[in-house]
Amino acid sequence: VQLQASGGGLVQAGDSLRLSCAASGLTFSTYTLGWFRQAPGKEREFVAGIKWSGDFTYYTDPVRGRFTISRDNAKNTMYLQMNSLKPEDTAVYYCAAKKYGSGWSRNGMDYWGKGTLVTVSS
Repeated sequence: VQLQASGGGLVQAGDSLRLSCAASGLTFSTYTLGWFRQAPGKEREFVAGIKWSGDFTYYTDPVRGRFTISRDNAKNTMYLQMNSLKPEDTAVYYCAAKKYGSGWSRNGMDYWGKGTLVTVSS
């Protein structure tokens, strides 16, 4: 199983970015997916999740209303549209997957991708 996150970069506060997570080696449509992030000196934290069925999404409070998670099962790809970015969104963003289920505890995810760095300047 491989998860490859991409789309990070350096942007200014208020800008937008779209992250992608391309998956291979798994039956994508049966996996609940999530985005996590880790800022310098901090623990990795949950950002957004989408259930394997695609009918439920969940966000951490600091990003709710600004970020949108989605998935395209035909392309085996998950996305994170990030709008109105803030300096506090600066972090390495990771995608993760687990078989079926719901809930996005860090220890409960089965597979992790390498992260993509998002830097938001003020």
